[in-house]
Amino acid sequence: MHKIDMIDKKILRFLQVDALLSVSEIAEQVGVGTASCWRRIDRMEKANIIKERAVILDPKALGLEVEVSLRITLDKTQTDAFDRFIEAARELKEVNEIQTFLGRVDVRLNVLARDMAHYQEIYRKHILSLPHIADIEALMLVSNVMTKDGVPL
Repeated sequence: MHKIDMIDKKILRFLQVDALLSVSEIAEQVGVGTASCWRRIDRMEKANIIKERAVILDPKALGLEVEVSLRITLDKTQTDAFDRFIEAARELKEVNEIQTFLGRVDVRLNVLARDMAHYQEIYRKHILSLPHIADIEALMLVSNVMTKDGVPL
C-alpha cells in the first residue's frame, strides 16, 4: 500500500467529483503548483491508486429502462465451472457488471435492457444458455436510492 498525504486526498476528492478537471484547475483548488500536482497524480496512477478516469453513461438516457440483478448459484461439480461461466457471461453485451462471492450465491450479473420484453429475450436466449447454472434469482431494480462511485477519503 502506498502512502498518501492530505494533499493527495484533496486531489483524489476533486478527481472523484470530476475526472475531467485539468491538472491546473485541481492544483489551484488544492493550493499546489501545477507541476507538483501533475507529479502526484502521475505517482498515484502508477501506484494504481487511480485506476482509470472514465465517462459514466446514464443507461436510462440511452433507452435502457430495465435493470435486473441476477444472483446465480453454479453447479460446481465441474472444476472449471467459474471460469467457463464468467468467460461466457463476459460475451453478453447486456451484462454490465459481474461479481463473484463466497457463500450460497456464487455470481451476480447486472443486466440492462430496453424493456421487459427485451429482458425476457436476453434471459431466455442468452442467460439460460450460460454454462453450469444450478439456480438463478432475479432482482429487478425499482429505484436507485443512492450510488457512491467514489471511496471515502
